[in-house]
Amino acid sequence: MRRKSKSGIWIRKVWRAIGTMKTVISPLKEECLLCKKISVLQSRQMALCNSCYEYIPWIRDVHCLTCGRSVRCADCQRRQLTYFSKSRSAVKYDDRMKELLARYKYRGDERIKSVIGCMLVHAYHLLYMEELSEKSNPKRGIITFVPVSKLRMQERGFNQAEQMARELGLRLRLPVQALLQRAKHTDKQSFKSRNERLDDLEHVFEVDLSVAYQIDLKSIDVIILLDDVYTTGSTMNQCAKVLRENFSAEVYGLTWAR
Repeated sequence: MRRKSKSGIWIRKVWRAIGTMKTVISPLKEECLLCKKISVLQSRQMALCNSCYEYIPWIRDVHCLTCGRSVRCADCQRRQLTYFSKSRSAVKYDDRMKELLARYKYRGDERIKSVIGCMLVHAYHLLYMEELSEKSNPKRGIITFVPVSKLRMQERGFNQAEQMARELGLRLRLPVQALLQRAKHTDKQSFKSRNERLDDLEHVFEVDLSVAYQIDLKSIDVIILLDDVYTTGSTMNQCAKVLRENFSAEVYGLTWAR
């Protein structure tokens, strides 16, 4: 029986060691959540490849100090009363972001909520750096969200604003509480004019008494009101109005897209 040489054994061990080092050192390739391509992820937390991550239309420069829009905003100038102190958004609502929201909101791809949750942290940082860091202790804040009607909940099976709020709450370690409910169902606001939205949203929202007074809101400085998309601000303003009428905390808006 032929015996293996010691040199041959050592060579094989060296090659195995090199193979192990390549496996450890080489970047791990995974499927991008958006484009589905297998590649090295630029952001493992968001599960996005470099191409998809670089495309995100972040809002970095705020032009309208009220709603956080990156360009001049006629809606805020025309509004007579604004009940939220400020609102900030993470991204511009372009065609690719519309498709992303459609996958999550209408086609039930709930994996997208983790991506949106990470994006919302950017919006919170815009708000915190400008306002909350100066006036309030972030630990004395609470996150709530725009409610959906029972009919819409039956159709979709979930409230996207609530899921986004809970994703953000986990990342910021802030409590999330349902403070509002809808008194009546309304048709989709995206198909209506600005005046139609204002008329349609009158008396739609009310405080959810079954949960709102179970928490000590006297210890809360800030209520962060979360929604998926800020269009004209009508929904945000009506919800903020109800919150301001019932609670002493300052209300700030936070949305994923603008």
